[in-house]
Amino acid sequence: MDGDQPEVGVGPWQGEPPSDPRYDPELLALGDRRNVVDRYRYWRREAIVADLDRRRHDFHVAIENWQHDFNIGTVVRNANAFLAGAVHIVGRRRWNRRGAMVTDRYQHVRHHAAIEDLVAWARDRDLPLVGIDNLPGARPMESAVLPRRCVLLFGQEGPGLSQTARDACDLVFSIAQYGSTRSINAGVASGIAMHAWIRTYAGTPPDG
Repeated sequence: MDGDQPEVGVGPWQGEPPSDPRYDPELLALGDRRNVVDRYRYWRREAIVADLDRRRHDFHVAIENWQHDFNIGTVVRNANAFLAGAVHIVGRRRWNRRGAMVTDRYQHVRHHAAIEDLVAWARDRDLPLVGIDNLPGARPMESAVLPRRCVLLFGQEGPGLSQTARDACDLVFSIAQYGSTRSINAGVASGIAMHAWIRTYAGTPPDG
């Protein structure tokens, strides 16, 4: 029929169910329609998170949230795709989760009331803050190498990084643009920056 969409995931487990405790009996019985890669089919959520935690990368992602930025969901989804250590939301605790497409169930998301709190957290772990914004004096990301251990910090859509955030950054990188607009979507910028880190430091992802 016109408009039919392919069914996502898999149906009930066929044959003798596995005894591995990572598998969820309810998913085995009813099927697994979640948006997860094949190697995690039928796994409990807690088992998936535990497996991801063994492989998380050395970078974190932070984004300011002073105006209920709708890009935060996209940032979280990108962070899950590239296996960031965690996402740090600075400012308002509430954010629109629709853009995350449920990936926040598998990605650690932390809250900091102010930039100063994020800075203290990063300093305690010897993690440099790397601002991503097209600011005067910013180094072009295309010709630079991101630190292996770092926090990638993004500002609000429109105004970009706050002045307090700019002052706290150890490094600032810009993303080259060739059109008429001054800035790009913060969610898109986060994906570009994370992938720049991945290209430098990450190996081949697991199968599935």
